[in-house]
Amino acid sequence: MPDEDARRALLQTMVADDPQRLRRRSIALGVGIDDADDVAQTALLRAWRSIESLETPEAGRMCSWLDAIARNVVVDLARQRARRPQTALDDEVPDERGVASEVEVRVILDAALAALHALPPALREPLLLVVVDGLTTAQVADRLGIAPATARQRISRARRAMSACRRSGMEPD
Repeated sequence: MPDEDARRALLQTMVADDPQRLRRRSIALGVGIDDADDVAQTALLRAWRSIESLETPEAGRMCSWLDAIARNVVVDLARQRARRPQTALDDEVPDERGVASEVEVRVILDAALAALHALPPALREPLLLVVVDGLTTAQVADRLGIAPATARQRISRARRAMSACRRSGMEPD
């Protein structure tokens, strides 16, 4: 059975090879972009502290293990926020037009996020790699272990689905 140092080395290699993986995973789990870095950092810290619990330190198993840890961090964050309110309301009330436009923007953003989550993971992940991480199609293909033509096709399908949602009022098909 490999020792703890070998496990830590594998974890370090995985993070070095794809430093944004846990951030993307947290976004895919429904965490806001503002909180994604915190969730990824917490998940990585938990993984580092409990590395000895990983029975078989292989890349695939470690990915699944990290995903489970990220899911747990997201659940913990949701529970924490449910227990205590975010912030108190300001005494100053903005004008109605400002509130209405903010509400409209929030509704559009919520619908866009719902449409993104409605995409199958095979389409959502390449799209996020391009849009959020700024990777090229070739880099996406390499990262996902697929042919560049397949990556282009998946990105194109995801964009068409998102475009169709926008035209239909941002409701997933």
